[in-house]
Amino acid sequence: MSSRSLRRALSERLLGQPLPTSASQHERLPNSQAMAVLSSDALSSVAYATDQTLAVLVLAGSAALIWSLPITLAVVALVAVVVLSYRQTLHAYPEGGGCYIVARANLGSTMSLVGASALLIDYSLTAAVSLMAGTQALTSYLPSLLPWQVPIALVLLVLVGWVNLRGMSESGRLFSLPVYAFIAMVALLVGFGLVDLVLRHGFHPDPMPPVKAVAPLGLFLILRAFSSGCSAMTGIEAIANGVKVFREPSDLNARATMAAMGVILSLMFIGISLLAWMYGVDPSSSQTSMAILGQRIFGATNPLYPVLQLVTLLILMLAANTAFADFPRLGALLAVDGHLPRLLAFRGDRLVFQNGILVLIALAGLIIVFCGGDTTMAINLYAVGVFLAFSLSQAGMVRYWLRHKGPLWQQRALMNGCGAVFTSLVLLVIVVSKFSSGAWLVVLLIPLLVFGLGWIRRRYRLLEQALDIAGLPDVAGAAANVTLNSPQDPGCGPILVCLESFDRAAVAAVRQALSMSRRVRVLFVYGEHHDPVKIQADWDRLFAGQPALQFSLSPSPYASFIDPLVSMVQDVELEEPDQRLTVMMPEVIGSRWFDRYLLNQSIDVVSSALADEHSRLFTRYRHYLPV
Repeated sequence: MSSRSLRRALSERLLGQPLPTSASQHERLPNSQAMAVLSSDALSSVAYATDQTLAVLVLAGSAALIWSLPITLAVVALVAVVVLSYRQTLHAYPEGGGCYIVARANLGSTMSLVGASALLIDYSLTAAVSLMAGTQALTSYLPSLLPWQVPIALVLLVLVGWVNLRGMSESGRLFSLPVYAFIAMVALLVGFGLVDLVLRHGFHPDPMPPVKAVAPLGLFLILRAFSSGCSAMTGIEAIANGVKVFREPSDLNARATMAAMGVILSLMFIGISLLAWMYGVDPSSSQTSMAILGQRIFGATNPLYPVLQLVTLLILMLAANTAFADFPRLGALLAVDGHLPRLLAFRGDRLVFQNGILVLIALAGLIIVFCGGDTTMAINLYAVGVFLAFSLSQAGMVRYWLRHKGPLWQQRALMNGCGAVFTSLVLLVIVVSKFSSGAWLVVLLIPLLVFGLGWIRRRYRLLEQALDIAGLPDVAGAAANVTLNSPQDPGCGPILVCLESFDRAAVAAVRQALSMSRRVRVLFVYGEHHDPVKIQADWDRLFAGQPALQFSLSPSPYASFIDPLVSMVQDVELEEPDQRLTVMMPEVIGSRWFDRYLLNQSIDVVSSALADEHSRLFTRYRHYLPV
């Protein structure tokens, strides 16, 4: 077995059989599975949002914990405003209305990049925070694992990434059970707790051990606790970003799922916060509020307690899946627009943006190691990105309704306007109250990312201009610069030119092949991002009437063109086994070191694949760019 065949067999064993692009519709999910994939982050936040609120309030002493209830209600009211606002967004953008898309269309390129930068940071932190919080749920039940928090979180990260590399339908089926099991266990916890309070406690709160105040209970502390409680809102935008995950009619299904998610999230958050106050949960404990409530309500020896901790661990682990669903999609959008390397727009054989998934694994892993498995630092960081994205998206929608109007546009503009005002105020509170606790880092990173994304786009424009075939003469007009073989000169053996794009580098490679042989065949296996009509028209304009040329333009049934191209090369070799066939590919070389990451070239992969299949001659035509 060749090394390529071995790699292929291993890939299929780990990730599954390649899926044709025609199967993309079948990879879409019903509402129940889509909620599991896209809402796990928002729903799982109730496992730590109450803890974050109490941890701030307790600085003013145990008496200040009563403020956790009005703060929870304020957060729930904000959840309602944001959910209703995003439902208006989905009405206007049925194909997906995430912050980047809305801001790009209504607020301009710079503001869209601000939103995209905030979301890239947010998704990276979401994956890390969810997995670290899941690990804390495990160590709350098994304290002996506390020294191993970071390795456990990294193992969970790799596991979630692997599941996502297998495809969307795989993750939807696998993640549905833990998400709904968590909802059921929280419902049991709240139900049993309320019954216990009524029957045995007379609905009077249990006293909490007195805690000495280290800070005064003032407006600043309450606002800081509120901003910490807003961690319950992370992941709400995921449904607006992931509309294409839903089955048709995708926009209606997304709106219904967002409403259901908002109701379930609000009820669980209110229930957990109420029980935490009534049972006098000590936020300074080494255990989470969920773990303490599970012990007191179910009993430490009741099997429901370890089940609660297990499903909490699972949903927090799977909450990272929200980031894995949306980070690669956002990266692909930015790559298509030229703000990130085009490799991030590549869909793998399982119809997922596999390079984006791999980048997210790396970024989340670095955050987990940097934070040492502690969620507090990371939560202080990613709340800024969450509410910046909320604010830009809702502000963009206000401008959308003012420009396009339509039925009920005043009411919709008012709803989005309320969302923009409230989320902007929360953003201001978060930046001020958490600036010294780590928010400054995100405030610094966002403009740096905006600059980087803008620089990549400007560089792409220069490269595209240098590769543009507009104005190129046809092969007859270029005869003065290309010495074609005479009919009597057999030249070398037949040359097979393999292309992945049709630009100046491709044209130069074909002309070079014509100068070397009078039998040149060009293979172009195109994907869904190519325009075959334009490619054929450009070919006819530049190379029509050349008897030495044979052009084959074929669609790839898969997201990758590598396997179909290698198979076609093998077929040509089998047709003429005695001929000295040369395979040629153009390689674009820019003047900057970073260009190698921007130019989406597969020449090394094709060369390796052909070598594994024992193709004899492979050559590169190097096309140097002056910019």
